[in-house]
Amino acid sequence: MIYPRQLLRMLHIQRVLLKHGLDELVAATHLFRPLARLRRIPGLGIRRAARDQPMGVRIREALVELGPIFVKFGQALSTRRDLLPREIAEELAKLQDRVPPFPAEETHRQLAAAYRQPLDTLFARFDDAPLAAASIAQVHTAALPDGREAIVKVLRPGVRAQIRRDVEVLHSLAALAERYWGEVRRLRPREVVREFDTTLMDELDLMREAANAAQLRRNFEGSPLLYVPEVYWDWCRPGVLVMERIHGINIGETAKLHEAHINMKRLASNGVEIFFTQVFRHNFFHADMHPGNIFVNPTDPEQPQYIAVDFGIVGSLSPRDQQYLAENFLAFFNRDYHRVARLHVESGWVAPGTRIDAVESAFRTVCEPIFNRPLKDISFGQFLVRLFTVARRFDMEVQPQLILLQKTLLNIEGLGRELYPDLDLWETAQPILEEWMRERVSGRAIVERLREQLPEVGETIQEFPQVIHAILQRAAEGRLQVEVKHPGLEPLREELRSGRRQRWSTGSGAALLVAGVLWVGLAATPAALGWAMLGAGIVLLALSRPGNSS
Repeated sequence: MIYPRQLLRMLHIQRVLLKHGLDELVAATHLFRPLARLRRIPGLGIRRAARDQPMGVRIREALVELGPIFVKFGQALSTRRDLLPREIAEELAKLQDRVPPFPAEETHRQLAAAYRQPLDTLFARFDDAPLAAASIAQVHTAALPDGREAIVKVLRPGVRAQIRRDVEVLHSLAALAERYWGEVRRLRPREVVREFDTTLMDELDLMREAANAAQLRRNFEGSPLLYVPEVYWDWCRPGVLVMERIHGINIGETAKLHEAHINMKRLASNGVEIFFTQVFRHNFFHADMHPGNIFVNPTDPEQPQYIAVDFGIVGSLSPRDQQYLAENFLAFFNRDYHRVARLHVESGWVAPGTRIDAVESAFRTVCEPIFNRPLKDISFGQFLVRLFTVARRFDMEVQPQLILLQKTLLNIEGLGRELYPDLDLWETAQPILEEWMRERVSGRAIVERLREQLPEVGETIQEFPQVIHAILQRAAEGRLQVEVKHPGLEPLREELRSGRRQRWSTGSGAALLVAGVLWVGLAATPAALGWAMLGAGIVLLALSRPGNSS
């Protein structure tokens, strides 16, 4: 159901698009297509932007006026210059750190509310002119009392209410789409919006961002690949983040990188290695990798080091998703399409009963053309579109927990294409994944996992006597039931039901005999009693199953 305030917001969105001369976008949304004619009615406050304004400028200005969610959408699009006209991509790139700032007076007001003390007692210097302004916050430079240079990140006023309003609209639209448009159900739009909602709310908590930065810094401590600035915890608040100020060349300024004689091939390759290291080794990855958040330390041009900022969005995967993802990647790398198909069927990502050979053939058709080609000749954006076509054929469901990862992978590809178009993404990633898989099955890794699980296993073992006692008690009272459902068992169950009581008496005696032997054989200790009860319970459980013929 769409509430009146949400309908008004959707109408406002259409009005802003018309205001900036984006009539074609309004016409493309069938629900509000008639509104495109309203631009001809005087006095409604809807005016067409001057046609001499480039399309990219009009789109950027419309997104800024519509608010944070739309700005973030523009940021994501700006990294895919292979999918957009260059002039539009360059305009959208300005959304990464050049959104119109809010006044210094508002910054001072928010800092005073956060710290409850004068600004000059907190900082030796505070620069009112923002260093950068983005969709959710803006950044100022400052100096701490001990002289350390810092950046101060402050949330935009009212940003939480703006995001909440637009996310409510997305929730309503997702519910309507899932209810009335059967084709979109497999995309699980409501779950996707919930995931997006959680991510955005997390991004508004700057203490959480500080914790993310601290974790990422620990993960790459001493690494030549990535530097993460230090968090100054004493100055951090939920609406204020204070960190070490870094200096470097923005990753999007390729001309400056060339002037600094940066080894672009190694830089691009290192970026891929950082991504796969975060996802598989650390299981904690920076999920907002647009150019505004990445810098390069040019000190050693042959061994360039990345510098990351803005840690509001991070991601992680469950061990199951990690394993499936790694196996899928490696199967793709090895062109083992049968393995890819089997993994998708076993994971439940495609409709039950799907034939593996049909999925295998479809994946082969999509993937085979992309191998043994340099990155400049491959568009993963277009590749994903073709995969979605295959997915629709097999009712494959979107996995919301993987959306952040997919978004980050597309960002990485966009950056790699700009830095070194001939980089082979597969060639760089494959050795990392193969080593990770080898480590997963090594004896040391297995022992480590057992060691981690030992306390939990110990607690479970201690509960065995109580569990087995409960099983025996329910069996003695005739309340023990274990249901096994299988069509082939019904005739056998009817045939054996008549002799079940006799077997139960025999089985009970056997169970007690096993318990007695175990207890005596193990010197009748309390631990032995537990194991004896476990043995008796297993026998009773086996003999109490409908259709048991032993």
